[in-house]
Amino acid sequence: MSAPGPVSSPKSRRDGHARPREGGTLPTRPAGLVRRLLPSIFVLVLVGALYVVARAPSASAEDRAAIASRYQFTELPIALPPGLTHRTVRPVNSDYEHIRSWVSSVGAAIAVNDLTGAGVAQDLCLVDTRSDSVVVTPVPGTGDRYQPFVLDPAPLPTGPGVAPMGCNPGDFNQDGRMDLLTYYWGRTPILFLNKQSTPGGLSTASYRPTELVPQAPSPDGTYHGPLWNTNAVAVADFDGDGGPDIGVFNYFPDSGVLDPDSPANVEMNHSMSRAENGGGAHILRWTAATGGDQPTASYQEQPAAIDPKLATGWTLGSASADLDGDLLPELYLANDFGHDHLLHNVSTNGRIKFAGTTGRRGVATPKSMVLGQDSFKGMSVDFGDLTGTGRFDMFVSNITTSWGIEESNFLWKNTSTSAGDAAAKLRAGVAPFDQKAADYHMAFTGWGWDTKMADFDNSGHPAVVQAAGFVKGDINRWPWLQELAMSNDLMLQNPGMWPHAEPGDDISGHEALAFWARDRDGKYVNVSSELGLAVPVPTRGVAVGDTNGDGGQDFAVARQWDSPAYYRNDNPGQGAFVGLRLHRPARGDATGAATTPAYGAQVRLTTADGRTQLAQLDGGGGHSGRRSFDVFFGLGSHGDQPVKAEISWRDLDGGRHVQTLDVTPGWHDLMLTGQATEVPAR
Repeated sequence: MSAPGPVSSPKSRRDGHARPREGGTLPTRPAGLVRRLLPSIFVLVLVGALYVVARAPSASAEDRAAIASRYQFTELPIALPPGLTHRTVRPVNSDYEHIRSWVSSVGAAIAVNDLTGAGVAQDLCLVDTRSDSVVVTPVPGTGDRYQPFVLDPAPLPTGPGVAPMGCNPGDFNQDGRMDLLTYYWGRTPILFLNKQSTPGGLSTASYRPTELVPQAPSPDGTYHGPLWNTNAVAVADFDGDGGPDIGVFNYFPDSGVLDPDSPANVEMNHSMSRAENGGGAHILRWTAATGGDQPTASYQEQPAAIDPKLATGWTLGSASADLDGDLLPELYLANDFGHDHLLHNVSTNGRIKFAGTTGRRGVATPKSMVLGQDSFKGMSVDFGDLTGTGRFDMFVSNITTSWGIEESNFLWKNTSTSAGDAAAKLRAGVAPFDQKAADYHMAFTGWGWDTKMADFDNSGHPAVVQAAGFVKGDINRWPWLQELAMSNDLMLQNPGMWPHAEPGDDISGHEALAFWARDRDGKYVNVSSELGLAVPVPTRGVAVGDTNGDGGQDFAVARQWDSPAYYRNDNPGQGAFVGLRLHRPARGDATGAATTPAYGAQVRLTTADGRTQLAQLDGGGGHSGRRSFDVFFGLGSHGDQPVKAEISWRDLDGGRHVQTLDVTPGWHDLMLTGQATEVPAR
């Protein structure tokens, strides 16, 4: 066989005939090679630069210790009713059997509020996944005021595929008594309305279970209604009529996810980055209510409230806050497997309506860092004035596990210069936020969940508590998950194509709660380990409130498949704070003695040196944790000087009011009618 001749390039001569160079080899063209490689070089440089920025130097051990010294928490056990079961995984639909640990990975929830009318947020409502029970119990250290009990939905129907996912306190019939909204996988939510008289103290008999979405009577005691699978709710006065409206946001499509006997018609997300086949959004408008021993609350669904293109995500978190000064709160939806959405509230009295917005993209901004275009795994969201600008920022948990799916948390910094500027941008469909998590060293936590901003040392600078961790076991299954994440989207919707996630498997199961505290440069450091909070157990919900009235914000944590925990604040700085409890008169109460929360009221606090902080009465938002209704500000070094509080609110008829008061440090109860008036604490 003869040797092959020289290989020639067809482009080596203009006449199309090849002309080999001397020695029979091809000519090299360095300039052309560089041109062809330029896109790859650019991508590598960009990725490297972003990695360096994101991986900013961490604080030294000395700095971390100094930051942590500002805080001190004592963990106390939360009392639960006796006899609860202790499972570690749920029964699931037969199509999900091989991923039952994945499907069983949510549901732990916790909320803190004043459920007894004592004037202090000293009660907890929590979901214990080990028994799939909704439990009401006193905050540790507040006395044996009643025995812990399980909320019983009877006579409303339940079923084998029904499990609670969260508990949201609120006065849903506005009679002056705190009710509880519970939401589930496998059925629509239930309102537990507080009765007028409850002999013997708080108990399950104190509540009247009421369907949020009216259902036909069950012929056999088993639930046969819509199979909602809810993982997030937001409670706020969306249409400005004075009543608490409810947003219900579902994860799985309507199906028997937890029912082993349900038809095998379930599915998974059809994409890892743009899934739009989730359970979707339901907005329910408050219409009427009554009090007494047979309390009622009526809601009407608003089917056109959100564009269907924006309403079918796999929602794990939601929250609301007024961004443009009209006291109609905007709504943020944190969606797993795809785009989060900030929705501009364009409602009118009696009609709830939201419009989509999208963030701006700079030359060096990755698409996934643009609000409304991201492809990350949104797990929760919280509104708060993180840097004292007098405007609301947003912190969003994503999956940020090293050597796993390492995305980034979102710190959406508010870029508007005023409420008017925000209004103009929102009307134009522009979300006035830029993503700055890396700039503040808050990009990476692990598998993040619920998050809450709160000032725990009364410095005037909020910290951020963030739940973390997914499925705890002994065998690391991240390689399987990574393989799934890189697979073709066409495979994802079929549950049978997912890798096993069963008892014993571990996916970020040892990641611990994060406590982000501000350093002297205005950046943030996770000092959870230094504070003794880094328990290697997956956490889900975070509840924050001053549970003993001492001026220190305490918090409680819901753990997935483990006992919940309460953390008493033993070092709230120098006690310099302003705490406001904002009330409106209860409907139908001529005496004025009964009060109801002033949903959506905002307070802008200005200290003597001109520093401004903004906070709101939050009706309920996040993933599965709920803060109290108190509006709280740390004053830092200005606690001995007068402060001004500009209060904006709507009355029970929807009228808008603004009033500025001089406020002294400490707790204040204010009645908001046509004006703000200080009243004695309850």
